[in-house]
Amino acid sequence: MAYHPFRHLGLKALAVAVALGLWFTVAGEETVERTLHIPLEVRNPPERLELVDSPPDTVYVRVRGRSDVLGHLAQGDVMAVLDLSSARPGRRFFNVTRSQVRAPFGVEVLEVASGTVSLRFEPSATREVPVVPSTEGEPAAGYLAGKPTVVPSSVEVTGPESAIQRVREVTTEPVSLAGARTSVRERVAIGAPEARVQLTSAAVAIVSVPIAALPVERVLYQVPIHLRNAGKGASAQAVPAAVAVTVRGPSETVGQIQPDGIVAFVDLAGLGPGRYNLSVRIEPGHDVAVVGTNPSTVGVRIK
Repeated sequence: MAYHPFRHLGLKALAVAVALGLWFTVAGEETVERTLHIPLEVRNPPERLELVDSPPDTVYVRVRGRSDVLGHLAQGDVMAVLDLSSARPGRRFFNVTRSQVRAPFGVEVLEVASGTVSLRFEPSATREVPVVPSTEGEPAAGYLAGKPTVVPSSVEVTGPESAIQRVREVTTEPVSLAGARTSVRERVAIGAPEARVQLTSAAVAIVSVPIAALPVERVLYQVPIHLRNAGKGASAQAVPAAVAVTVRGPSETVGQIQPDGIVAFVDLAGLGPGRYNLSVRIEPGHDVAVVGTNPSTVGVRIK
């Protein structure tokens, strides 16, 4: 086929014009250099080693490119990557080079300004430690909190060897007892004492705290004395015929007891006619404790 240099002359002229326009546009863009604060990404952390020092979040790099390209860079477009796969226990230095900086097309990385990163590594360790329940606030007036219990009672923690050696216990979130009148049972989180120490098992615990009414005391007056086991045909009389009895127990129970609900007695078994000074006894009953009687002994005359 014969070549005709003047065929489609208009299209050829248009193509040349577009090419020249693009060349002048690109040639007219100013090439600039800038220093950027870019994120540092850590990869390939070694197994069975713990990073004790926190690596820097960012590094400074000097880049070159057209001003419009550099001006439109978004966060994360340029990023440095640090490979930790070669780490060993102790203090180690890692150099961030230009080859470890990812940049989009049109951006040339000239230099990493803060290129050396110092990091310290320790062997990993685990340990079983007790869980200590934490509480805050006081129960309602007249109520007392008992000893709190927690499930699980212990957990396993892991972290750098030196940090694990310092850990003696972990604690729970505080459980509020403010104004409580009944036992408290709450599911709460467990917290490690150091940021570098992590829980490997349960991260939550159930804390139970018994709440009971404080015991109160009350004096019951004119509690009659009963005379028991007098001999056949004998008659007996106690002086005084009634005593005051002090009891202690839950306020609801103590408040409902009446004097005639307490059985006070004197045992006359084996005693013949005469005058005696005998101890007053209280028959067990009710959900209360007897603190004492006044008087504790009475005079008894047996005929």
